[in-house]
Amino acid sequence: MNGTTGTTTTSPVGPAPRTPRVIVVGSGPTGLLLAGDLADVGIPVTLLEKRPHKTSNLSRAFALHARALEQLDARAVADDLEAIGQPLTRLNLFDGLTLDLGTLPSRYRHVLVLPQYEVEKVLERRAVDAGVDFRYESEVTGLTQDADGVTVHIKGGEDVRAAYVVGADGMRSVVREAVGLPFPGRSAIRSVVLADVLLAEKPETLITAAAVGDAFAFVAPFGDGYYRVICWHHGRDVPDHEPVDLDEVREITLLALGRDYGMHEARWMSRFHSDERQAPSYRAGRVFLAGDAAHVHTPAGGQGMNTGLQDAANLSWKLAAVLHGHATPDLLDTYQTERHPVGRSVLRSSGALVRLAMAKGWQLPVRAALLTAFGHLAPVRRRIVGQITGLGYRYQAPRGAHRLTGARVPDLALAGGGRLHEALRGGRFVLVTPGSYEAGKGRADRLTVAHWASDRGTTLLVRPDGYVAWAAEDARAEDIEAALATHVG
Repeated sequence: MNGTTGTTTTSPVGPAPRTPRVIVVGSGPTGLLLAGDLADVGIPVTLLEKRPHKTSNLSRAFALHARALEQLDARAVADDLEAIGQPLTRLNLFDGLTLDLGTLPSRYRHVLVLPQYEVEKVLERRAVDAGVDFRYESEVTGLTQDADGVTVHIKGGEDVRAAYVVGADGMRSVVREAVGLPFPGRSAIRSVVLADVLLAEKPETLITAAAVGDAFAFVAPFGDGYYRVICWHHGRDVPDHEPVDLDEVREITLLALGRDYGMHEARWMSRFHSDERQAPSYRAGRVFLAGDAAHVHTPAGGQGMNTGLQDAANLSWKLAAVLHGHATPDLLDTYQTERHPVGRSVLRSSGALVRLAMAKGWQLPVRAALLTAFGHLAPVRRRIVGQITGLGYRYQAPRGAHRLTGARVPDLALAGGGRLHEALRGGRFVLVTPGSYEAGKGRADRLTVAHWASDRGTTLLVRPDGYVAWAAEDARAEDIEAALATHVG
């Protein structure tokens, strides 16, 4: 994510930073989580951000779904966000399509409503504490890479070199352009209007959203008295640079919601368009893409920030394993094979929600049939809820692997009163076993051995991102040792 240029600054004040092994470009949630993960396990990281260091209200994300909250819990920051956000157990999308989150197979049986900048504040504090070298007002102009590393060129500043670079610099990613990766797709919604306003009447629900005819509107609280309004009218297709006034926001909101809640005193208004795009590859040599630099889609379902956070969680432990010498560089190829299909699925599901919401004419009977299926078919409900919350995704397992391999692991209760997400903290693998097993001293810094709180007989090796790397029934010590040698190093 980038803004104005200027001099290079470093934060926090302290000893001179070590030569970075990884450069992260962009200080949005994706870049902050990734940088914090790497620094937390001793990888020197420099984070480059074009904008000056300040809190921004430009973000469009307002929701943390269950899977993202689980990832944040594994980093000991979910509780901080839960304390300031507002939980919502039912998500009303449109025309009676309501997702009941109260029965989710997760510790987080809700979506947490809070603006993106609150997530950024928490993740920035974590990254600072871990020792990330922040360089604000550092505009990346390009990069060159060779067999040994990547050199990043900064406008008006000295080049910075690292073993790997991650572009988390948004839809207009300079990193993506520098490595020549295309970004195919199209504009799905044009002339979307945003406004931060005060309301004379408080909405009845925490998040208010509806589509009527050609109009759509979304209203959510910032938590400081202001509300973010996002609205769109199909018949109003004007360039992004056209000014927005409060009358336009009121008019569209009234059409979509039947009332404008007495909105007044807009502190900020803007216009943008929403694209559906995905890079064909998330990797070019030693350079990776994550978050909006890799994929963008409509805001339907609030999946954007959540998908980026999970990109970062997938990539960070793999980079750390390779840089610490515990895995071969081939491990990095699995970032593409695991995360690209998820990005494609999010692109399709969010697009489908928008098209269903704005259906008209012959499309209305199709929407009615789909809503009927959703209401009556539990597998359909589970699939939709799993996609939107992120809980339903799993990674492809090798042929012949245990059926749990690649699956997300919920926050298991462990013997002694602990739980899995706590054991995962610090970027560690967790071996959950019914029997006794002692990790060798060579793995003590990256493996926690835990035991089931129940009498289950399955042995699980859980990756640092909370997915099953290996599983077995009635595992012998030599089986466990072989699995650890393969996956933990």
